[in-house]
Amino acid sequence: MESPNTFIEQSYWQKNLLPAGIDEAGRGPLAGPVVAAAVIIPDSFDIPGIKDSKKLNPKKRKSLYDQITRKALSYGIGMIGPEEIDRINILQAAIKAMKLAVENLSIKPDVLLVDGINKINLSIHQKTFVKGDNKCISIAAASVLAKVTRDSIMDSYDREYPLYRFIKHKGYPTREHFEILRQYGPTDIHRKTFKGVL
Repeated sequence: MESPNTFIEQSYWQKNLLPAGIDEAGRGPLAGPVVAAAVIIPDSFDIPGIKDSKKLNPKKRKSLYDQITRKALSYGIGMIGPEEIDRINILQAAIKAMKLAVENLSIKPDVLLVDGINKINLSIHQKTFVKGDNKCISIAAASVLAKVTRDSIMDSYDREYPLYRFIKHKGYPTREHFEILRQYGPTDIHRKTFKGVL
């Protein structure tokens, strides 16, 4: 599938229910926060080219980010930092970030369309989708917002820790990142419980 469509959302709109798509970015990196986004799109939403953010180049993601934030009925961002990731584990941190993203919406949704297999600790009706960013347009939109937000954070950390080249690898476990860790050790934003950091 080149780009997800809105058929999942339409099944809720036809019942006068408002769905929100939810996804996160940053479960795999060795450094930085995990970031989640929740997005409520209107039934007139038509932005071609939205799909899983990992399949888009940075320029395209930023262009889509600007369009999504302009056209969405509401969007919210949630973020959990490395200290809490180490304390509660990355899965629980990702779920907590998604909960924060929903709570930061200015409109309360009737149903949550969640990427993955884990539901969020909220009383709102939820449906989970494996590889949801390939199936559901609002989840794909959320994946773009989460990824662009997190990349921007890592770019700012690059200015704070220039030796670590976060602007290049965004904290992911690349060969270069491991070599830098061996040379300089971890920073305050590294996830100390992740393999290869200490």
